[in-house]
Amino acid sequence: MTEMSRHGDMTVVVTGASGRSGRRVAESARAAGLTVRAASRATGFDWRDRSTWADVLRGADAAYLVHPADVGAPDAPDVVGALAREAAGLGVRRLVLLSSRGEEQARPTEEALAGAGADWTVVRAAWFAQNFSEGPLVEGLRASGELVFPAGEVAEPFVDLRDVADVVVAALTSGERYAGQVLEVSGPRLLTFGEAVGEIAKETGRALTYRAVPSHEYGEILAAFGIPEEEAAFLLELFGSLLDGRNAHLSDGVRQVLHRAPRDFGEFVRDAAVAGTWRP
Repeated sequence: MTEMSRHGDMTVVVTGASGRSGRRVAESARAAGLTVRAASRATGFDWRDRSTWADVLRGADAAYLVHPADVGAPDAPDVVGALAREAAGLGVRRLVLLSSRGEEQARPTEEALAGAGADWTVVRAAWFAQNFSEGPLVEGLRASGELVFPAGEVAEPFVDLRDVADVVVAALTSGERYAGQVLEVSGPRLLTFGEAVGEIAKETGRALTYRAVPSHEYGEILAAFGIPEEEAAFLLELFGSLLDGRNAHLSDGVRQVLHRAPRDFGEFVRDAAVAGTWRP
C-alpha cells in the first residue's frame, strides 16, 4: 500500500465501472488513493460510439479495460484496440486489460492492446468466485437450490474478484514493473463446481445441488431465458473450451504481485453468506 499511495495524484479510467470486475477495480483504486473516472453510459461513454471516448480519456494517466458486454466477441479486437490507441494518443501511459486464462478467442484482443503504443499489462483470470454470487448462475441457487451448468466434473481454481482488482491496481501503479507482461491469477486450490456448491450449501445450511448437463441442454436453457441464438452459441463454445480441463491448475499471479496468498473460496463463501446472497 505504501508504494501505491505515492501515486495519489493519478487518474485512472475504469471501464465497466458498474460491473463485477470494474466496480471492484474502482474500489481498490480509490482505496489506493487514485482518482477514479468511471467510463460508462451514465458518464457519457459508449463503447459503440467512438466520439464519446476522448472526453473520458483526456487527462487520465492510466486505464482499466474490460471486454464490453454489448460488443460481440468478433468485434472486440477492433473496438478494444481502437480505444487503446486513442488512449495512448491522448497521453494515457498505462493500460491494463482483463482477459481469461485459456481463452484462445481473447488473444486477438490482447494483441490489439499490445500494439496500441502505451505500456500495457494483461491480467488473465481464472473463473471468478463471484460468478456464484452475481449474475445468472446465482438465480438457480436462490430459487430452486440447484445450479445447472455444463461444467461436468472439471476442477477450477476459482479466483476472488477482490484479488483480481488488487492485482489490476498494482499493475496500474507500479510503473514499468509489469509493462509488457501477462499476469495469470487464480485462487489457491482446485474445486469442481459440485464441490463449490457443496461449500456454499454447508455455509448456508441449505440443501443446494449441482447438476451437470450437456451443452445442448444448457443451450435450451439459455434460449428459454431469451439469450439470442448467436450469443448462446458463443457462450457454449467458450464454456466448452474453458471447462475442458485446460485450466485445472493454479497460477501464482496474486502472490507474485501482491506478495500474499490469494483469498480462499471459503472466505468468499463466508462473506457472501453473511450478506444473504443465497437466501431464497
